[in-house]
Amino acid sequence: MDPLLCIALADDWEVRGNGSGHPRVLQFEPMRRLMEIYENNGIRGSFNVELMQQLTYRRYQDDYPELRQIADEWDATVSEACRRGHDIEPHLHTQWSQAIYCGGLQWKLTGRWSVLDYSEDDIRSMIGAAIHYLQGLLRQVDPGYRCVSYRAGAWCAAPSKFLFPILAEFGFELDQSMVSGIRLDTPHVQIDYTKCEEDFLPYYPVMTDARRISSAPEPIICIPTHTFRLNPAAMLSRDLKAAWRIVQGRLARKGRQSSGDRGGTTTEWTNRSHAGLKGRLRKMALRYSRSNLQISDLSRFDFDSMKAMLADIRRRAKETGLATVPVILENHSKDILDFSDIERFVSLITKAADIRVLTLSEIARGLKNGEYAVLTRKRGSAHDPVHGAVAQ
Repeated sequence: MDPLLCIALADDWEVRGNGSGHPRVLQFEPMRRLMEIYENNGIRGSFNVELMQQLTYRRYQDDYPELRQIADEWDATVSEACRRGHDIEPHLHTQWSQAIYCGGLQWKLTGRWSVLDYSEDDIRSMIGAAIHYLQGLLRQVDPGYRCVSYRAGAWCAAPSKFLFPILAEFGFELDQSMVSGIRLDTPHVQIDYTKCEEDFLPYYPVMTDARRISSAPEPIICIPTHTFRLNPAAMLSRDLKAAWRIVQGRLARKGRQSSGDRGGTTTEWTNRSHAGLKGRLRKMALRYSRSNLQISDLSRFDFDSMKAMLADIRRRAKETGLATVPVILENHSKDILDFSDIERFVSLITKAADIRVLTLSEIARGLKNGEYAVLTRKRGSAHDPVHGAVAQ
């Protein structure tokens, strides 16, 4: 019998990492479109909303009325999503911590991009301020609302002496920041998740290094964001379709809005080993090799790639021998130019007998109630985690 897949569609809701792009274009309009797709298919989505950006807009709003207007629309959009039953959880990009406003919705972000580079007091202050703002806003809609799931900006979550204990202190129950197999060595972010001890199932993390599985239950459970390997031909087909959509999008926007409304990046996300001509060639060779690992980010895939991703999820879930398996898929609504593939994928999974689409808070509740197996490590064993019921 095939296992039941409990899939969360988790969207990182933000502008560009360098602060560029208009929130109305990259956030408000895409969220409304996604909600429409979800609701037409009878499901609810999960939105990891970027709080450091919003707190920065509020900090400058008294001197710049245009920022107050955007911040008010941010509140209204998030509140409406909550009112319609979608899940709202916090997402923090720490580079906003020392942002300087340059006018015209242009920013200079001088803070460090990785939360791992901050002190214990700084981490507690940023997370505390984010939770206070979001819970204060959404308890006007749902008096029982609270933050239960966390995703770190740029995936920066481990190792850290402070982050996970602070998350537990604030009542978080689920983390979705771990992406087994990735390594980032960019001008702003350095993380190495190539030796994570689990890449698919929920597990109790070592609280000072979430790449490792704890030998005992912990206050927080990690579910790795799904990854898989896409064959080179499918990868090339996806890239060609994406390039054509970018061209179509630019043509469609010509005369309606400036290209700056969508923002842009330069080398912010380029690994140092991919810099220069040789680096770009190395990156291209890796991209079209069978070893290239893909984060399951719906905004980056066409429908065929999404089906390949789903086949991998089904295969891996069946191999576990478990009756029910929770899975977290990524999305970046700021990057979506054409919603048709996501619409087809949502229609596909909502009709599948072996899939239930749940929100992150619903999955967190299921973990707490023991509905899913959670990995712990056998004592005395270095590489042999076992399935165990949640002990709360």
